[in-house]
Amino acid sequence: MSMIDASKALRQHWVAFLIEGIVLVILGMAAIFVPVLATLAVAIFLGWLFLISGIVGLAATFWMKHAPGFWWSLLSAVLGIVVGIILIGWPVGGAVSLTLVLIAFFAVEGVLSILFALDHKRALSGRWFWLVLNGVIDLVLAGVIFAGLPGTAVWALGLLVGIDLVFGGVALIGMALHAKNAPAV
Repeated sequence: MSMIDASKALRQHWVAFLIEGIVLVILGMAAIFVPVLATLAVAIFLGWLFLISGIVGLAATFWMKHAPGFWWSLLSAVLGIVVGIILIGWPVGGAVSLTLVLIAFFAVEGVLSILFALDHKRALSGRWFWLVLNGVIDLVLAGVIFAGLPGTAVWALGLLVGIDLVFGGVALIGMALHAKNAPAV
């Protein structure tokens, strides 16, 4: 798709993008105001994803039972089913596990961002500082969430998902309003 085609499609469907953006902002605000509920919703949603993927994987494994890797595929499908059942049945415990993964992500991402910035310090001139700052913020987030465990596990995922939804919604609203007023190409 060329830039002209993309611009034309955006202009033609700006209302759909605006509606999607508004819905995302509303959902994001709800998640921010009720992060505990949003955290449980995320854990349960992921549980259903794992459960369904495990069931489909199990069916596919038995459908292709003579294919190489049968036992590995079978174990993978069973793992998906078990993880799905655990997240659906005990979403608070699942939220703790997911929060630990989130902490690990922020910690590793923070260190890697700092190392990346330092490695490219000369090429990025004064802008490398922003990458270092991003890395430090990631490390602080990891530390704050970790220090507050297990209490932070109840709200951290929901809050972060809410913030992401709000920013994504605002971006879509901005894009829609720009597309609405963009000149025809």
